[in-house]
Amino acid sequence: MGHLDHAALGWLTPALSYAMACTGAALGLRCTVRALAATGRTRRNWLVTAASAIGTGIWTMHFVAMLGFRVSGTDIRYDVPLTLVSLLVAVLVVCAGVFAVGYGRNRVRALLLGGLTTGLGVASMHYLGMAAMRLHGEVSYDPVRVGLSVLIAVAAATAALWAALNTESALAVTLASLIMGAAVSSMHYTGMFAMSVRVTPSGEALPGATAMQFIFPLAVGLGSYLFLTSAFVALSPTAGERRAPASARQQPAGSTTP
Repeated sequence: MGHLDHAALGWLTPALSYAMACTGAALGLRCTVRALAATGRTRRNWLVTAASAIGTGIWTMHFVAMLGFRVSGTDIRYDVPLTLVSLLVAVLVVCAGVFAVGYGRNRVRALLLGGLTTGLGVASMHYLGMAAMRLHGEVSYDPVRVGLSVLIAVAAATAALWAALNTESALAVTLASLIMGAAVSSMHYTGMFAMSVRVTPSGEALPGATAMQFIFPLAVGLGSYLFLTSAFVALSPTAGERRAPASARQQPAGSTTP
C-alpha cells in the first residue's frame, strides 16, 4: 500500500484551500441575497453569478488541496478533459440548487431540493476529480467514509442555501461563509481519508498533466476570478441603494419628508 500524504507542502495547501472555499461561499451568498431582492433578468443574473462563485470556490478548494497530495512510490498526473468536466459539474449543479431557492414558491421544499441537488453535485465533483487522477497503482475507497463525505456535502449545501435565505447583513454572511468553508473542507478530507492506493511500481510514463502544469495555473485563474468578482459585488449598489435615488427624484421640489 502506498503511503498517502495529504499535506506534503505543510499547512499551506489546507489553509489556502479553506480560504478559497470561504471566498466562493461568501461571494455566492452575497449574490444570492442580491438575487432574492431583485426581479426578472436581474435576479437571474445574480443567481448565475452566485452559482459560478460557489461552484468555482468548491472546485478551487479541492484542487488547491490536491496540490499538497502525494502517494509514495508513484507520480501523479491528471486527465485534463475529465478535470474540466468536474469543474463544469460543480458549477451546473450549484446553479440548479440556487435557482431552486431563487425561484421556488415553497421555500422549505426548495431548500431541501436545492440542498440535496447541490450536495450530491459537490460530492460528484470531488469524486470526478479523483477519477481524473492517474498513478501507478489501484485506487479503492472505504464505502462508509464515502457515504459520510456525501452526507457532509448535502448538509453543507443545505446550510449554505438556508443562510442565503435567512441572512442579509455582511457579518452574518461572513460567519456563514466561514462555516460553509469548514464544511466543504471537511467533506474533501473525509473523502480523501476514504481513499487507499495499492501502488504497482512501473517505469512507464503516466498520461495527463502534472498538478503544477495544469491544476496550479487554472486554480490561480479561478481564484483571480473570485477576488475580482468579489470586488465588483462589493462596489455595485444594492437594490435598496438603487431605489433611494429614484425616490429622491420623484419627491416634489421643496417638499420635506415627515
